[in-house]
Amino acid sequence: MQQETVAEPQSYTGYRVSIGPTGKDVQLRLGDKVLAHSSRTLTMHETRLPPVIYFPREDVDMSLLKRTALVTNCPFKGNASYWTIRDGDLRRENAVWSYEEPFDEAMAIKDYLAFEWHEQDTWTIDGELLTEKPRSELPSEKNPFIDWLVEESWKARSPHELVEHLAVNLNNEGFNLSRLLLLVRTLNPQLFAKTYTWRHGADEVVEYEASHAGLQTDAYRSSPFYRVINGEGGIRRRLEGDDLNLDFPVLQEFLEEGATDYVAVPLKFSDGQINIMSLVCDQPGGFSTQQLGQLYEILPLLSRILEAHAQRVSSLSLLQTYLGRNAGQRVLEGLVKRGDGERIHAVIWFSDLRNSTSLSDSLSRDDYLLSLNSYFDSVAGSIIDHGGEVLKFIGDAVLAIFEIEDPDATHPEASVRALEAFHEAEKRILEINQNREQEGQPPLAFGTGLHRGAITYGNIGTEKRLDFTVIGSAVNEASRIESLTKELGVPVLMSSNFAQSITESLKSVGVHELRGVPQAQEIFTLDAG
Repeated sequence: MQQETVAEPQSYTGYRVSIGPTGKDVQLRLGDKVLAHSSRTLTMHETRLPPVIYFPREDVDMSLLKRTALVTNCPFKGNASYWTIRDGDLRRENAVWSYEEPFDEAMAIKDYLAFEWHEQDTWTIDGELLTEKPRSELPSEKNPFIDWLVEESWKARSPHELVEHLAVNLNNEGFNLSRLLLLVRTLNPQLFAKTYTWRHGADEVVEYEASHAGLQTDAYRSSPFYRVINGEGGIRRRLEGDDLNLDFPVLQEFLEEGATDYVAVPLKFSDGQINIMSLVCDQPGGFSTQQLGQLYEILPLLSRILEAHAQRVSSLSLLQTYLGRNAGQRVLEGLVKRGDGERIHAVIWFSDLRNSTSLSDSLSRDDYLLSLNSYFDSVAGSIIDHGGEVLKFIGDAVLAIFEIEDPDATHPEASVRALEAFHEAEKRILEINQNREQEGQPPLAFGTGLHRGAITYGNIGTEKRLDFTVIGSAVNEASRIESLTKELGVPVLMSSNFAQSITESLKSVGVHELRGVPQAQEIFTLDAG
């Protein structure tokens, strides 16, 4: 095989790569077996890394190697495939790698394999035993981004700031970015990931929420991100010159915008989760090896810094999903001890699904769960859309609040929003029932109790199992008022406290005693007339 040499470009002063003939006979043994033996090896010298010897594939005993699923990425060398060495009971996991489709800068090592130094038993060069791993002989300058990562990047208060500061620093070093994007996966039942996009000349970093449903679209499956997320390594596409490979639709868009180079690299978190950073530049010649080498060096530390931000975002997302928006925020801000909480004034909402027992008995398990979730989508969804806080699902019941900022307000906005949420929930249930009727399924119905009062909002429970919720006599009253809707056959009932806080036409349904409430009180419902 003809040996190729990549000369070390003189302009690469900060990060350099050179590939050339080793010029010696190199043998690698595993026990008593010769794993590789060649006088045609190439040696790669890379800034701040030990030299790596690459063997021609035909000079390697491939019968001792088994390909694995591992793929790693270098922005300027390409994607590396891996093999495990197997000889009887002996196994050296992912100890061999090769750049089978390397980028131009590393084309010399195509069809060559490299071996992890410490996973082999014996290295000899021209018959002389090597006892120490070779050291890098390339002079190098300090990576200009290291100081920023160590001293400044931690000051970013959000992923938005981190992306903006990273883009500015890269451009200050001549990257000429037109776009930088970070995709960070989330722990959220609705969202697969969030993206943070910086564009040259834009006023701010743009956040986008990618849903799980979006993973099934043709747009996602035809994007570079699909391949990176699925562990196929990174993507690089040059966007100038002849014979362009525009195998992803988005590349045509970048080309029309004047881009010259595109890179998407995986950012791995400590648990193995793959996230993505993509860069687009518009400088002639695209990204240099020096630039991508400097970027490659900082990826592990950058990933850890991003992981800290991502964990906060995911923690808040999970807390808000399971506790509610405001409750989750309060817990993340430090209200974590039993007894932590505050006294607030609020509209208390309590809803209950009608005839749930008969629905459970008459429907299959799957159909009943679909019905239950349709009810929750309608009721809880309307509450959330109108600024309420869903605190708890109790079987088929919903407990929610609309916090009142000014307890002395005669007609607080929270009361108006609560009643609007009820009307919206009724509308949604009506639409669902029209579809259920066509499918021959029984209709859904619910009752709602609304009350206004002071409650305690915070942590209760045991030292090892806490619940962030609301407690107080007002919560009990809202529950008892909702129970009356079954007896009186109306969909919504309101306490006099709540009725006095809205202007919508109501009618009295009389004075009623509520179980567990000392005094009887007048109860109201909507005036159908």
